[in-house]
Amino acid sequence: MFGNRRKALLVSAALVSGAMLMTACQDSDATKDNGAGAAKGSSASPGKAGDPGSSSGSSSAGSGKDTAKGDGGSGKGTDDGAGAGSGADTGNGGREQVEQSCGANDISWSTRSETQAGGYILVIAKAKPGITCYLPAELPTVAFGSDGTQAGPAEQSVGEQIKLSGSTTAYAGVNPKSTNTDGGKELDSIIVAVGDNDPNPESLPVGTITVDKPIVTNWHTAPTDAVPFS
Repeated sequence: MFGNRRKALLVSAALVSGAMLMTACQDSDATKDNGAGAAKGSSASPGKAGDPGSSSGSSSAGSGKDTAKGDGGSGKGTDDGAGAGSGADTGNGGREQVEQSCGANDISWSTRSETQAGGYILVIAKAKPGITCYLPAELPTVAFGSDGTQAGPAEQSVGEQIKLSGSTTAYAGVNPKSTNTDGGKELDSIIVAVGDNDPNPESLPVGTITVDKPIVTNWHTAPTDAVPFS
Protein backbone atom coordinates (compact mmCIF):
# COMPACT_ATOMS: atom_id res chain seq x y z
CA MET A 1 0.00 0.00 0.00
CA PHE A 2 2.78 2.35 1.00
CA GLY A 3 4.67 1.38 -2.12
CA ASN A 4 1.79 2.36 -4.36
CA ARG A 5 1.36 5.66 -2.57
CA ARG A 6 5.04 6.49 -2.90
CA LYS A 7 4.95 5.64 -6.56
CA ALA A 8 1.96 7.91 -7.04
CA LEU A 9 3.76 10.74 -5.27
CA LEU A 10 6.84 10.31 -7.47
CA VAL A 11 4.70 10.37 -10.60
CA SER A 12 2.93 13.49 -9.36
CA ALA A 13 6.27 15.18 -8.58
CA ALA A 14 7.55 14.33 -12.04
CA LEU A 15 4.47 15.81 -13.68
CA VAL A 16 4.73 18.98 -11.59
CA SER A 17 8.45 19.33 -12.44
CA GLY A 18 7.72 18.87 -16.14
CA ALA A 19 5.00 21.46 -16.06
CA MET A 20 7.29 23.92 -14.28
CA LEU A 21 10.06 23.26 -16.79
CA MET A 22 7.72 23.88 -19.72
CA THR A 23 6.49 27.12 -18.12
CA ALA A 24 10.05 28.29 -17.58
CA CYS A 25 10.92 27.59 -21.19
CA GLN A 26 7.85 29.49 -22.41
CA ASP A 27 8.71 32.44 -20.18
CA SER A 28 12.28 32.44 -21.46
CA ASP A 29 11.11 32.38 -25.08
CA ALA A 30 8.66 35.19 -24.43
CA THR A 31 11.35 37.23 -22.76
CA LYS A 32 13.68 36.60 -25.68
CA ASP A 33 10.98 37.61 -28.17
CA ASN A 34 10.15 40.75 -26.19
CA GLY A 35 13.83 41.63 -25.93
CA ALA A 36 14.31 41.18 -29.65
CA GLY A 37 11.26 43.30 -30.34
CA ALA A 38 12.48 45.97 -27.97
CA ALA A 39 15.91 45.87 -29.57
CA LYS A 40 14.34 46.11 -32.99
CA GLY A 41 12.18 49.03 -31.89
CA SER A 42 15.18 50.66 -30.28
CA SER A 43 17.20 50.24 -33.46
CA ALA A 44 14.41 51.74 -35.52
CA SER A 45 14.03 54.71 -33.22
CA PRO A 46 17.62 55.97 -33.63
CA GLY A 47 17.19 55.52 -37.33
CA LYS A 48 14.15 57.77 -37.34
CA ALA A 49 15.81 60.23 -35.04
CA GLY A 50 18.79 60.27 -37.35
CA ASP A 51 16.70 61.51 -40.26
CA PRO A 52 15.78 64.80 -38.58
CA GLY A 53 19.35 65.04 -37.33
CA SER A 54 20.60 64.68 -40.89
CA SER A 55 18.12 67.31 -42.01
CA SER A 56 19.29 69.58 -39.21
CA GLY A 57 22.87 69.12 -40.36
CA SER A 58 21.88 70.08 -43.88
CA SER A 59 20.17 73.18 -42.52
CA SER A 60 23.34 74.11 -40.62
CA ALA A 61 25.36 73.75 -43.79
CA GLY A 62 22.90 75.98 -45.58
CA SER A 63 23.21 78.52 -42.80
CA GLY A 64 26.98 78.47 -43.16
CA LYS A 65 26.67 79.08 -46.88
CA ASP A 66 24.37 82.02 -46.33
CA THR A 67 26.80 83.52 -43.81
CA ALA A 68 29.67 83.20 -46.22
CA LYS A 69 27.59 84.87 -48.89
CA GLY A 70 26.70 87.66 -46.54
CA ASP A 71 30.36 88.16 -45.67
CA GLY A 72 31.21 88.33 -49.35
CA GLY A 73 28.45 90.88 -49.92
CA SER A 74 29.77 92.96 -47.03
CA GLY A 75 33.28 92.86 -48.46
CA LYS A 76 32.02 93.96 -51.84
CA GLY A 77 30.22 96.90 -50.34
CA THR A 78 33.40 97.99 -48.58
CA ASP A 79 35.41 97.73 -51.77
CA ASP A 80 32.87 99.77 -53.72
CA GLY A 81 32.90 102.48 -51.08
CA ALA A 82 36.68 102.57 -50.95
CA GLY A 83 36.95 102.80 -54.72
CA ALA A 84 34.41 105.57 -55.04
CA GLY A 85 36.77 108.21 -53.64
CA SER A 86 35.77 111.84 -53.21
CA GLY A 87 34.99 114.72 -55.57
CA ALA A 88 32.43 115.22 -58.33
CA ASP A 89 31.23 112.28 -60.44
CA THR A 90 32.23 112.76 -64.08
CA GLY A 91 29.60 110.26 -65.26
CA ASN A 92 32.09 107.68 -66.63
CA GLY A 93 33.14 106.16 -63.31
CA GLY A 94 35.84 108.75 -62.65
CA ARG A 95 36.06 111.56 -60.13
CA GLU A 96 37.43 115.05 -60.42
CA GLN A 97 38.34 117.60 -57.78
CA VAL A 98 35.62 120.06 -56.87
CA GLU A 99 36.99 123.59 -57.32
CA GLN A 100 35.94 126.61 -55.29
CA SER A 101 34.10 129.79 -56.14
CA CYS A 102 36.26 132.88 -56.22
CA GLY A 103 36.31 135.35 -53.38
CA ALA A 104 37.77 138.83 -53.68
CA ASN A 105 40.83 137.71 -51.69
CA ASP A 106 41.55 134.95 -54.26
CA ILE A 107 42.05 137.54 -56.98
CA SER A 108 44.77 139.96 -58.05
CA TRP A 109 42.86 143.14 -58.99
CA SER A 110 43.77 146.07 -61.21
CA THR A 111 41.94 148.84 -63.08
CA ARG A 112 42.46 150.83 -66.24
CA SER A 113 40.74 153.96 -67.52
CA GLU A 114 39.25 153.69 -71.00
CA THR A 115 37.85 156.44 -73.26
CA GLN A 116 35.36 154.41 -75.32
CA ALA A 117 31.62 154.96 -74.73
CA GLY A 118 32.21 158.31 -73.03
CA GLY A 119 34.84 156.91 -70.69
CA TYR A 120 34.70 154.00 -68.23
CA ILE A 121 36.82 151.97 -65.81
CA LEU A 122 37.98 148.50 -66.86
CA VAL A 123 38.25 146.15 -63.87
CA ILE A 124 40.79 143.36 -64.43
CA ALA A 125 40.75 140.13 -62.38
CA LYS A 126 43.31 137.28 -62.30
CA ALA A 127 43.62 134.40 -59.84
CA LYS A 128 46.47 134.67 -57.38
CA PRO A 129 49.36 132.22 -57.92
CA GLY A 130 48.40 128.63 -57.05
CA ILE A 131 44.66 129.35 -56.96
CA THR A 132 41.99 127.98 -59.29
CA CYS A 133 38.47 129.32 -58.76
CA TYR A 134 35.27 130.25 -60.57
CA LEU A 135 33.71 133.65 -61.08
CA PRO A 136 29.95 133.04 -60.94
CA ALA A 137 27.64 133.85 -63.83
CA GLU A 138 26.41 137.08 -62.24
CA LEU A 139 27.34 140.73 -62.04
CA PRO A 140 30.41 141.71 -60.07
CA THR A 141 29.50 143.79 -57.03
CA VAL A 142 30.79 147.31 -57.50
CA ALA A 143 30.03 149.99 -54.90
CA PHE A 144 30.96 153.64 -54.54
CA GLY A 145 31.43 156.02 -51.62
CA SER A 146 30.63 155.80 -47.95
CA ASP A 147 26.91 155.35 -48.68
CA GLY A 148 27.60 152.14 -50.66
CA THR A 149 25.95 153.22 -53.91
CA GLN A 150 25.97 150.06 -56.03
CA ALA A 151 26.33 149.76 -59.81
CA GLY A 152 23.36 148.37 -61.73
CA PRO A 153 23.51 146.03 -64.75
CA ALA A 154 24.81 147.36 -68.06
CA GLU A 155 23.65 144.23 -69.94
CA GLN A 156 20.24 142.64 -70.36
CA SER A 157 21.29 139.04 -69.62
CA VAL A 158 23.61 137.31 -67.19
CA GLY A 159 26.98 136.16 -68.51
CA GLU A 160 28.76 132.80 -68.20
CA GLN A 161 30.80 131.37 -65.35
CA ILE A 162 34.54 131.93 -65.81
CA LYS A 163 37.31 129.70 -64.52
CA LEU A 164 40.26 131.72 -63.28
CA SER A 165 43.61 129.97 -63.18
CA GLY A 166 47.12 130.83 -64.30
CA SER A 167 47.09 133.55 -66.96
CA THR A 168 43.31 133.52 -67.56
CA THR A 169 41.93 137.03 -67.08
CA ALA A 170 38.39 138.31 -66.57
CA TYR A 171 37.20 141.83 -67.37
CA ALA A 172 34.25 143.97 -66.32
CA GLY A 173 33.50 147.51 -67.46
CA VAL A 174 32.20 150.13 -65.01
CA ASN A 175 30.54 153.38 -66.09
CA PRO A 176 30.37 155.48 -62.90
CA LYS A 177 28.01 158.04 -64.46
CA SER A 178 25.31 156.81 -66.81
CA THR A 179 23.27 160.02 -66.77
CA ASN A 180 23.63 163.06 -69.06
CA THR A 181 22.89 165.58 -66.34
CA ASP A 182 25.25 167.58 -64.18
CA GLY A 183 25.88 166.57 -60.63
CA GLY A 184 27.00 163.44 -58.85
CA LYS A 185 29.52 162.49 -56.18
CA GLU A 186 33.24 163.05 -56.64
CA LEU A 187 35.18 159.92 -55.57
CA ASP A 188 38.62 158.42 -56.11
CA SER A 189 38.07 154.70 -55.49
CA ILE A 190 35.64 151.86 -56.06
CA ILE A 191 34.89 148.77 -53.99
CA VAL A 192 34.65 145.43 -55.81
CA ALA A 193 33.50 142.00 -54.58
CA VAL A 194 32.42 138.66 -56.00
CA GLY A 195 28.73 138.76 -55.16
CA ASP A 196 26.90 140.61 -52.40
CA ASN A 197 27.94 138.07 -49.74
CA ASP A 198 31.69 138.25 -50.39
CA PRO A 199 33.25 138.80 -46.93
CA ASN A 200 36.44 140.41 -48.31
CA PRO A 201 35.59 143.26 -50.71
CA GLU A 202 38.54 145.07 -52.24
CA SER A 203 38.99 148.84 -52.53
CA LEU A 204 40.62 149.89 -55.82
CA PRO A 205 42.00 153.37 -56.59
CA VAL A 206 40.64 154.86 -59.83
CA GLY A 207 41.50 158.55 -59.75
CA THR A 208 38.86 161.23 -59.39
CA ILE A 209 35.48 160.21 -60.85
CA THR A 210 31.93 161.52 -60.79
CA VAL A 211 29.39 158.93 -59.71
CA ASP A 212 25.72 159.11 -60.71
CA LYS A 213 23.66 155.95 -61.37
CA PRO A 214 26.69 153.75 -62.13
CA ILE A 215 26.44 150.57 -64.21
CA VAL A 216 28.69 147.53 -64.68
CA THR A 217 28.95 144.73 -67.24
CA ASN A 218 29.14 140.99 -66.63
CA TRP A 219 32.51 139.29 -66.44
CA HIS A 220 34.07 138.63 -69.85
CA THR A 221 37.27 136.95 -71.03
CA ALA A 222 37.89 139.64 -73.68
CA PRO A 223 38.19 143.33 -72.72
CA THR A 224 36.40 144.45 -75.87
CA ASP A 225 33.25 142.65 -74.65
CA ALA A 226 33.28 144.57 -71.36
CA VAL A 227 32.38 148.02 -72.69
CA PRO A 228 29.48 149.42 -70.58
CA PHE A 229 27.23 151.06 -73.18
CA SER A 230 24.42 152.89 -71.41
